[in-house]
Amino acid sequence: MNNQQSLRIGIGLLGYSGVGKAHINALKKVGYIFWPAPTDISLVSLAGRDEARVQEARHRYGFSKTVTDWRQLVNDDEVDLLINCTPNQLHAEPCVTAVRNDKHVLCEKPLARNAIEAETMFEEALKAGVKHMVSFNYRFIPAVLLARELISNGELGTLYHFRARYCDDSLLNPNALFSWRQDVRLAGSGAVGDLGAHIIDLARFLVGEPTCVTARTRTFIHERPGAAEHTEQHRVSVDDAFEAVFEFHNGAFGTLEASTFCAGRKNFLYFEVNGSKGTLEFNLERLNELRVYIRKETASVIDGIRDVLVTDTSHPYGGRWWPPGHILGWEHTFVHQLHHMLQAIAYDEEIGPLGATFEDGYRNAIICDALLKSAETGQAITIAY
Repeated sequence: MNNQQSLRIGIGLLGYSGVGKAHINALKKVGYIFWPAPTDISLVSLAGRDEARVQEARHRYGFSKTVTDWRQLVNDDEVDLLINCTPNQLHAEPCVTAVRNDKHVLCEKPLARNAIEAETMFEEALKAGVKHMVSFNYRFIPAVLLARELISNGELGTLYHFRARYCDDSLLNPNALFSWRQDVRLAGSGAVGDLGAHIIDLARFLVGEPTCVTARTRTFIHERPGAAEHTEQHRVSVDDAFEAVFEFHNGAFGTLEASTFCAGRKNFLYFEVNGSKGTLEFNLERLNELRVYIRKETASVIDGIRDVLVTDTSHPYGGRWWPPGHILGWEHTFVHQLHHMLQAIAYDEEIGPLGATFEDGYRNAIICDALLKSAETGQAITIAY
């Protein structure tokens, strides 16, 4: 085994519930799915606010130690890679402190509450020379990677349209409790940064940079009950939904929308790309499939969109997991993402363009801010990085 393969990476994790469980699952699996692994992993430190709960999580997941102050974790010499799964208001300061301590960072999306915070995070990571990544895990769905490959190879020809929707019904109930996600000071935005950030990233990943956006936002329920006996009402200061029109540098035209008020939708992410030679269609609820149509000179009786099961050995990550036809799930994207991060650290490779860097997170934040500004002013906003 060479020196790179014997490299040991100490992991520090901020937050362990919610999406943190998906990152822990990836930490457990990456070494034997991607064998031989680019690095060995040591679960060094786990941070959480509640002492009893974080101790329970340490025993459950196998970390060596716990802390209740994130500063102890990011200043720990045994930690080489920080995985930040905290709420949005705790993205900037821990990540900046970590990179200044020469630690690599994988941060949950959105990178920050606004573009000002995101720019600082990007500049500090660039200055430190560490590997930096934003957890836009949908980039690592095999069907999404196949879509990018087909687009990059010119199979769709000139791109005309990109349309995307991300919907759930998480806030449809007016009695759903108020949380940090409904506070603009803590979250930065609502559906725009929570759901919209993902489809904005996919738009950039698949189609390219937007040049101009026009948007409308809506808050449907303006007050929600607090956790304390559900009596105290809290003002909702973020958007519940947005609708937007995008113009791209290559001339493509796009529509993006996200909402937390779509009854029956649990985690519905859909996109479609139309070009002069064909169409691609993807639905996260059927994430092992990519719907493909490539125009032929002579139409046949089956001249239409076909479903491609993206599990064959010729497909992205095909054969890495199971035999063809044996499907993958949402959690596998985090394993693919983590492997990409560890490989970049071990072999000093670039995170981008496959992975989302802090620069991608910063550009995403610029677009999120532009959507909010357009909704506020009623004007089209030019995107300038």
